[in-house]
Amino acid sequence: MIRIIIFLIVIAVAAFAANWIGDQRGEVGLTWDGWRAETSLPVFVLGLTLLALAAVATWSVLFNLWRAPKRLQRRTREHRVARGRKAVTSGLLAIGQGDHAGARKHAAAAKRLAPQDPLTLLLHAQAAQMDGDRDGAQRAFRAMTERKDTRLLGLRGLFIEAQRADDPRAAVAIAQEALRLAPASPWASQAVLGFHCAQSDWSGALTILDNNLAAGLIDKSLYQRQRAVLLTARALEQESNDRDHARDSVMEAVRLAPTLTPAAVLAAKFLSESQQIRKAMRIIETAWTAQPHPDLADAYAHVKLGDSAWHRLTRVETLAAKTPGHIEGALAVARAAIDASEFSRAREALAPFIAAPTQRVAMLMADIERAEHGDGGRAREWTARAVRALHDPVWTADGYVSDRWRPVSPLTGRLDAFQWQMPLSALPGAASPAAVVDAAEPDVADDEADKAPQAIAAQPADATAATPAPAPAAPPGPLFRPRQIPEKDHAVAIPAVIPLTRAPDDPGVDGDLDEYGEPTHATQPGGWRGFFSRL
Repeated sequence: MIRIIIFLIVIAVAAFAANWIGDQRGEVGLTWDGWRAETSLPVFVLGLTLLALAAVATWSVLFNLWRAPKRLQRRTREHRVARGRKAVTSGLLAIGQGDHAGARKHAAAAKRLAPQDPLTLLLHAQAAQMDGDRDGAQRAFRAMTERKDTRLLGLRGLFIEAQRADDPRAAVAIAQEALRLAPASPWASQAVLGFHCAQSDWSGALTILDNNLAAGLIDKSLYQRQRAVLLTARALEQESNDRDHARDSVMEAVRLAPTLTPAAVLAAKFLSESQQIRKAMRIIETAWTAQPHPDLADAYAHVKLGDSAWHRLTRVETLAAKTPGHIEGALAVARAAIDASEFSRAREALAPFIAAPTQRVAMLMADIERAEHGDGGRAREWTARAVRALHDPVWTADGYVSDRWRPVSPLTGRLDAFQWQMPLSALPGAASPAAVVDAAEPDVADDEADKAPQAIAAQPADATAATPAPAPAAPPGPLFRPRQIPEKDHAVAIPAVIPLTRAPDDPGVDGDLDEYGEPTHATQPGGWRGFFSRL
């Protein structure tokens, strides 16, 4: 509407000016080299206007002709860039669809049409990864590192290629360079943190954790928990050679994470040695209320050195009363009652769990029968039931079962991964040894019970109450396990690195499985291999 009004105003002004010029009287004469021209004022103004319009039109034509080559060159370049972008888009779509031939074709077209586009380098790297061409992928990623806008992406790609080539030293060096350029880079921080944890460099890991908090990569609550885990790991390592430093570390860990079981146990041990009994008991009670654990019960029972078995039983009953009905409290009371020769109290504590006993419940009942009545037959019967009984909770992380708490998962390198819970093989729906035995032997006679494994029956009283420990892990092997690399002509399909989360051809965990469908300890990868396999 405003444009229409302005247009009408301009037309009115022009009409008024033309009318005013037309009403003027007078003549205009031009004399030049003996030639004279005379005309009226309106005609002169009209001629002057037409001449100005002709001059403008001529200048516009000449100017456009002058700029025509550059304009044509720019349009050609824009068309070429558009074709390059289309080739990049089509190539990325082909990678997402798993079309190897299409990805190579579009990558070649993108390199020819838009060689300076950073997406072209990414497309080339991913296409090379799909074809198993690691040299080509590394060249593309190195080219990215030479550009400021793609430097971190190139380092991430080289990091993944170093993982795939089983070169941990190169991978860590690349991650450290990326962390230097971008302290807030999550993958680089995780890689360097995992490197320090794999090398048991807890002080270095704590430094990286502090940097993560400063960079805003983790919140304060998660920082406190992970710092407590690292401090506990350092304290456990220094317990025998630097007890003062270990004590300071574990006390800080308890302040940061009061419910961390290994920290509470170790802190209570140090406090007990220094005769700070009440403080030690409070620390154990706080952790026990959050999650009852046999180590906490044992530490609580022996918080006063030199106490009699009866005093330990009384103390453990007080602790178990804080979590009424929990099986760990009943097991702790039963164990202490057996040590105090209070067998009726041990039976009373285990009575609610006898109908469907766990392995530890069955073994404690075997101890009671053997110690109270000397009844070897009943003890062997309970021992046989322990073989088929439900699993007790154990320290487990990512399906890996450990006989002790560890700060990081040996499979993934995840910090604070171990939880006190039932192993995966014992969860509902998983194949359990009890199910296998029940299917093979519906009824177990008394004479078959006498044939129970002698190793279990021969265990001492203190050992049979504990959760059956898995076989000790084999000594750690090389940092990475070498594997055969397929020839380029017969390369297997390798997914592209979208998103760049881990090595595209990560083989996972190699090795045999035990009878529960879990990896055997001898084939569990060490800290290096397990950590880098999931980054």
